[in-house]
Amino acid sequence: MEWRCILQTVDFKRIWTKPNPKHNVPTKWNWVVSYPENLQLGKYVDIGAFTYLQAQKRIVISDNVEIGSHCSIYSVNTIDGTSGIVFIMEGAQIGSHSTILPGVTIGKNSKVGAHSLVNKNVLDNTIVVGVPAKKIGENSHV
Repeated sequence: MEWRCILQTVDFKRIWTKPNPKHNVPTKWNWVVSYPENLQLGKYVDIGAFTYLQAQKRIVISDNVEIGSHCSIYSVNTIDGTSGIVFIMEGAQIGSHSTILPGVTIGKNSKVGAHSLVNKNVLDNTIVVGVPAKKIGENSHV
């Protein structure tokens, strides 16, 4: 007997609707925002389940950004007292279980590998991985 797998392509941009998160209440996609009034989301942003966005000092996520599951993005760090706006620029991709610390900018079309800790700015079209995240290459697939 022959088995066939039929793949159905879903047009993400056609079905995307802008979320309206509430303070510390899981969205229908199971991600959470503290201070949602300070979260600026672009169009076609995909945020994975169990991601936490601490937007007290502001988080700006541009269009076409993908954030994996179980990520943490902080605009305030209560351990060392740092704070600052976090910018995730257009087309950036953040791998699952990654952490972005306050004041960091993730550049346009950049990629952050899974399980990375980003404590410094990432330039456009750059690939970073590790703890702390370090550049390993450039994104030439733009």
